[in-house]
Amino acid sequence: MTVSEPAAARARFRAGERRPTAGWAPGYAQANLIAVPRDLAYDLLLFAQRNPRPCPVLDVSEVGAPTTVLAPGADLRTDLPAYRIWEHGECVAEVGDATAYWRDDLVAVLIGCSFTFERALLDAGVPVRHLEEGRNVPMYRTSVACRPAGRLAGPMVVSMRPVPAPLVPTAVLVSGRFPAVHGAPVHIGDPAALGITDLSRPDFGDAVTVEDSDVPVFWACGVTPQAAVMASKPAFAISHAPGHMLVTDVRDAAYAA
Repeated sequence: MTVSEPAAARARFRAGERRPTAGWAPGYAQANLIAVPRDLAYDLLLFAQRNPRPCPVLDVSEVGAPTTVLAPGADLRTDLPAYRIWEHGECVAEVGDATAYWRDDLVAVLIGCSFTFERALLDAGVPVRHLEEGRNVPMYRTSVACRPAGRLAGPMVVSMRPVPAPLVPTAVLVSGRFPAVHGAPVHIGDPAALGITDLSRPDFGDAVTVEDSDVPVFWACGVTPQAAVMASKPAFAISHAPGHMLVTDVRDAAYAA
């Protein structure tokens, strides 16, 4: 059971509820989280600047502050449903509360999430299969290399939504109105063009049904910084668990061009 108000959703996650946030608080934007030590923050922000499709920055915290203007009163250490703790490129823990791992030198970067435009897709008549099936969105590491920045490099990650072929142009137009949360798809059709060999085996999230009449549509994904952490192996980072976002107080319409 989901809730309609962002603060209520965050309160449930703070109390220990752990589940993907797709469909929660419809009408409100969601955000990916990546937090790194201050001495890596410039490289992370440069990586985001050089790779704006997968890494559209919505906010950056003060050093050590687990807060964001996207959700006043929220705590970035507790108010997402699940976090991943990274050491030297390895996920050493997945937790529902990151307080014990938070450091005074961390800079938190909030990155746009494609969950934000899913309500607009539904309103336009485009089905969203992972919502229909109660699953996390499927996400895949691709063979497309991001532009490196300092000590960070890695592949682009994409999310995939199967779209009935006649509705693909609508999905492109609707999502394209939201460039701050990934915008239009980066690829439509053959997964092999992105180096994806099996749609039924996503790297993150859950597989969903792809009907014969569907076309796989791929959007750049805010899990890309986690792929960069895995490839570049910095000493420490904290991220959201894929699909387990910060539900913000910002209306999704605020990001519609």
